[in-house]
Amino acid sequence: MNKTEYVEAVAKAAGITKAESAKVVAASIEVITKALKKGDFVQITGFGTYDVLKRAKREGRNPATGKKITIAASKSPRFKAGKMFKDALK
Repeated sequence: MNKTEYVEAVAKAAGITKAESAKVVAASIEVITKALKKGDFVQITGFGTYDVLKRAKREGRNPATGKKITIAASKSPRFKAGKMFKDALK
């Protein structure tokens, strides 16, 4: 399912127009993104939790040359599914 199909499915499930649904989906993504940028987490009971995984600077190797390189510290978004969401997929 891509974003367009998702917007259509939300519109149908909520009984709203596709335009309204597109605004809701965009706003939801924006709110989650802003919260994660601030360092917060977003917990939606029954669905899951969005947070940021912080990776420290570390050493690695270039697979082509075998030369040691330094891999910069980074942040990565993470989603952990909640129990009710996992159970619904069984």
